[in-house]
Amino acid sequence: MKELKNIKNILFDLDGVLYQDLESVFGRVSRRMTEYISKKLNLNLKKAKELQTNYFHKYNTSLNGLMKHHDIEPEDFLKYVHNIDLSFMSKDTILRNELKKLNLKKFIFTNGSKDHANNITTHLGINDLFDGLFDIVDSEFSPKPTAKAFDLMIKKFKINPRETLYIEDIAKNLSIGKERGVITAWLINDEYWGKKESDKDFIDFKVENLSLFLKEIRLLQNS
Repeated sequence: MKELKNIKNILFDLDGVLYQDLESVFGRVSRRMTEYISKKLNLNLKKAKELQTNYFHKYNTSLNGLMKHHDIEPEDFLKYVHNIDLSFMSKDTILRNELKKLNLKKFIFTNGSKDHANNITTHLGINDLFDGLFDIVDSEFSPKPTAKAFDLMIKKFKINPRETLYIEDIAKNLSIGKERGVITAWLINDEYWGKKESDKDFIDFKVENLSLFLKEIRLLQNS
């Protein structure tokens, strides 16, 4: 892990990284996507789900496909799908402690919306610990892992990729980061889409526990 000793920045994906129970949170978002598509395109829920999944696999986000083929208004879509109740989420005091102790710049890089990111981080009790947030609007609706999204993010945060660690749960999203010079870490999971391409050489670290990984980085940098 010696290459992590001198990093200055960490990029965190949101869903599946800052929390791991994707079904409880993103499952709700996904169901609202299906409802939205059903209503807007006058499809039954089964057909809407099929279209949603097809666009996600083809365009990296369902929204990207809907914008390309159906002229869907992105802000309306994002507002609807991310309007979920997260009152069941508990504060993650262990993660908060490690984030707080880590003397590095910390950023969120997500294909979701700012409202969704703020909702998640507030319920986790970590919303005050990040130095910046880059969402799908900031990327001009060009989702990860496009070069456009990554380059706009680097420009917004004014960070050097070669001084940066990037943590994702979707392995293939790390590919462009590696091309740009970041150190990459994949948070191990068994999701079909998440683990796809997790055997590629653009992944530097495979992480089982985010808080423990952050602690190891802190101890390394303080040694």
